[in-house]
Amino acid sequence: MLQPSTSYRKERARRQKHAEPTPFDPLKKYLSEIANHPVLSREEEAEIAEKAHRYKDVAASQKLVTSNLRLVVKIALEYQNTCHSLLDLIQEGNIGLVHAVRKYNPYKGTRFSTYSSFWVRAYILKYIMDSWSMVKVGTTQNQRRLFYGLNKEKRKLADMGVFPAPHLLATTFGVKVGDIEDMEKRLSYTDVSLQNPINREGEETFIDTIRMDDNIEEVVSAKEQRKILEEKVLKFKKKLKKRELFIFEQRIMTEEPKTLEAIGALFGISRERVRQVEKGVVSKLDQEFRQEFKHFTSA
Repeated sequence: MLQPSTSYRKERARRQKHAEPTPFDPLKKYLSEIANHPVLSREEEAEIAEKAHRYKDVAASQKLVTSNLRLVVKIALEYQNTCHSLLDLIQEGNIGLVHAVRKYNPYKGTRFSTYSSFWVRAYILKYIMDSWSMVKVGTTQNQRRLFYGLNKEKRKLADMGVFPAPHLLATTFGVKVGDIEDMEKRLSYTDVSLQNPINREGEETFIDTIRMDDNIEEVVSAKEQRKILEEKVLKFKKKLKKRELFIFEQRIMTEEPKTLEAIGALFGISRERVRQVEKGVVSKLDQEFRQEFKHFTSA
């Protein structure tokens, strides 16, 4: 086998010595490290969360954190265009994740990944707001209300065909016209994109995703319950016959139900027969998930 010549080895060593060092990428390194922590299944998550909550198990709490680090990165990426370092946003999100572990109650039925995403988002938004260099907002209760709700109220009035004049907004928020004008100027600065839409499809902004007075656990719980209910309704509809499904959608689930006479004429049956079928559908619905309706209406 041929061996490299001495001159070749010396030249290669010289090039390696003077070669530019590979730049260190802390973000790439962090992403590589968290990739070693697998995402938990629903069953694993429930088991570990119970240990963390019920027995204050430190190892279980740590497992909940590490298995959701990728979730924090995913959420932080949504705010990447806010002129903040992505690593800084991730760090703040991780603090929110740790806080979520401390607050989480697995017996309320909400998945930890769903619950924690609200705390992660809230901490990232608070960091962006606190480090807003051009302007310091949120020093008083009225300023916080304006910061979180001004643009949303303006859109609401515009949708109603009402021009969102400063004096009207001042009356709504219980502040002076000057306060409205001042906050509008603050929110218009181009170096901050808190008021920009979260995605191209929707109008919801970053600030719209949280409110000052939200009980996050209640918000998440209600959202999860509605999601469960929607899934059960969809499964229930698949069990109905064609006529039952039509009555279910056009009599029970609509805000403007068709009359018994109209449905009877469509299917060639009497008004009384339509009423009987409707009663049967309601009975099936009640038997199918009475408990879910109870939770839903109390949310």
